[in-house]
Amino acid sequence: MKNVAIANIADLNKIVGIDSEIIGNTSRRKLIKNAIDAGRCIIAMEEDNIAGFLIYDTNFFECSFISLIIVSPSKRRKGYASLLMDYMLSISTTAKVFSSTNRSNISMHKVFNSNGFIQSGIVENLDDGDPEIIYFKSK
Repeated sequence: MKNVAIANIADLNKIVGIDSEIIGNTSRRKLIKNAIDAGRCIIAMEEDNIAGFLIYDTNFFECSFISLIIVSPSKRRKGYASLLMDYMLSISTTAKVFSSTNRSNISMHKVFNSNGFIQSGIVENLDDGDPEIIYFKSK
């Protein structure tokens, strides 16, 4: 059974483990801990296991911004990213929600499109040769 919850500090090591599956290290541990402490980290659960997580803030021009969505490779294409986004949108304190992904991340573009987000801009020079595409959705 799939469900979502606000992460708590007891989830930290499992979340960092999923993140390190993707990026190959634990360099975002402090970022994840800070998001958990602030109540801005959402986890998707399958039974008693964390399948993925989402981190957001509300400092993007006074709008919500989903800064990170990570789903464990073994749990991808099963609706967890959409589940996390739906929940975040339902609890967002702002009417506008933004996020972004690199132009090269085709699978994430599909996730945004299938969840009703639209392209809203582009930021060059974050990653050489791979611009960041900004997405937007209104609540």
